[in-house]
Amino acid sequence: MKSDIIIPIVENVFLAAVQEWSDDFMEKVWYAYLVNDSDFNLESVMVVSKAFGTIDGEMKKTSLLRHAYIEIPAVSVVKIEMLEKSVLVLNNEFMVTFFIGDKLYDRKFIFKANSITPDYVEEVPILFVDGVIVR
Repeated sequence: MKSDIIIPIVENVFLAAVQEWSDDFMEKVWYAYLVNDSDFNLESVMVVSKAFGTIDGEMKKTSLLRHAYIEIPAVSVVKIEMLEKSVLVLNNEFMVTFFIGDKLYDRKFIFKANSITPDYVEEVPILFVDGVIVR
């Protein structure tokens, strides 16, 4: 029975954390982007994010944030949310679910604790700016 279930593999869709200037905070802050580098439109996209981990020996976790998008066109990006600097020391998890045609795709992306720093940046496709990519 389980062998009849086909779970499609998510390809050319990933997350990137990009540092940008914020007039509200008067400093550079990190933003999470969903990058669709595929040839297909993503439809009915849901992104659920949370952060979790240990700080000073104590388990911490944030509340869930949910984002919904009707469609993300092929070869495009969408800004998901700001990553507050106090959660960068935690694992930041993004669960992304979407349709391509009539197939449902599902993928968990995790920025490991302390990985969102200028030390780990590379050029983000489509945005052409430096950022931390998780595939």
